[in-house]
Amino acid sequence: MVKIDLTGCDSFVKKEQYNDYLKQALAAQKVLQEESGAGNDFLGWQHLPSSIGRKELDDCLSVVDRWIEREIDLVVVIGIGGSYLGAKAAIEALSHSFACQLGSHGPKIVFAGENLSEDYTAELLDLIHVRNPACVVISKSGTTTEPAVAFRLVKNYLEQTYGKKEACERIVAITDKARGALKSLSNQEGYKTFVIEDNIGGRFSVLTPVGLVPIALAGFDIEAMVRGAQDAEKTLMACDEANPAVRYAAMRNLLYDGGKKVELFASFHPKLQYLGEWLKQLFGESEGKDGKGIFPASVIFTTDLHSMGQYIQEGERMLFETVITVDHAQREVTIPADEQNLDGLNYLAGKHVEHCNRMAQLGTKMAHIDGGVPNIDIHIDKLDEYNLGCLFYFFEKVCGVSAYQLGVNPFNQPGVEAYKKNMFKLLEKPGY
Repeated sequence: MVKIDLTGCDSFVKKEQYNDYLKQALAAQKVLQEESGAGNDFLGWQHLPSSIGRKELDDCLSVVDRWIEREIDLVVVIGIGGSYLGAKAAIEALSHSFACQLGSHGPKIVFAGENLSEDYTAELLDLIHVRNPACVVISKSGTTTEPAVAFRLVKNYLEQTYGKKEACERIVAITDKARGALKSLSNQEGYKTFVIEDNIGGRFSVLTPVGLVPIALAGFDIEAMVRGAQDAEKTLMACDEANPAVRYAAMRNLLYDGGKKVELFASFHPKLQYLGEWLKQLFGESEGKDGKGIFPASVIFTTDLHSMGQYIQEGERMLFETVITVDHAQREVTIPADEQNLDGLNYLAGKHVEHCNRMAQLGTKMAHIDGGVPNIDIHIDKLDEYNLGCLFYFFEKVCGVSAYQLGVNPFNQPGVEAYKKNMFKLLEKPGY
């Protein structure tokens, strides 16, 4: 289960202030529980984990079995924003860091439709030409430009290479239950289809087939992930001061009102880089509106201490850190002694590399707090499917509570449409 440590904020806030914000967060939690706040028709994620049963899991896993039979070795997952970031975060977190170089078993998962780079698109087509590919396309409408362009190209290749009938067996669509271009095409062609429910927005969809199908295809245990989310759901429904989601929401809003306008999501585990990207969308798109909102950024330490560390330590005092800590490493590596000791590291001989990482983390925390940067610690036991399921649901719950406490609708994103209107006009799309 997710644990939270707020002691790194003690020197920056007064206890009475925090207690006041905790009461506000509890009130926001009640609004979320009662589904009485703005955007309450998008709260399907809140009880989603407990609604996932054997049938839903087997349906996701059926795609794995179907494509094993065809010896698929490449799956192109097409989507943008919440339609790819959750799956990408999970797959990156759970995969061997050098899976490609080791020639791991199972299909390689690649992502498309999250950009409009012609070079990237051409290189994707290079790849699918030399592999045995299939495609998961994720879009409620089927008309969002970036994924629609990618899908048109991939679909065209599959149909020209394998024929329309076989191409249909190599395409899975995750889309609206009743309307939209992708739903119409799926009905017309007979694609295997999963539904994105109307009451679940993209950035809250990682525990739906949007995330579960790609994660399963990558070879990971979606049953354990759902189980972790289910346990988190039970714990985080509590409307009391011990609820870690409520405590975290209270502290981040208190820091924000005290001038800390940037939240720096940090981890000392490089596999969590894309979790940071998922968090940036979750909080940025949920809270950044009405002239309000904490700006989310992310770093991976110790790597980024050698690029961003100077600014964090001595730059403008506008940020606080939320550090995601994995308490137990999955592997063990000890540092050997060296007779010459030219690098001066013999004082570390016999110690685990993770021990050095922990000391780096503690030293960084102490330095940043001394430098005026409040620190919030979020802990999970280890980096596996169960704990990721807990973590995904935890941050979704925090986001809902925190945004209601801030006074914004967490579940809309009106500003996202601005660039699209300009782009459509410049592309001479009919009607713009």
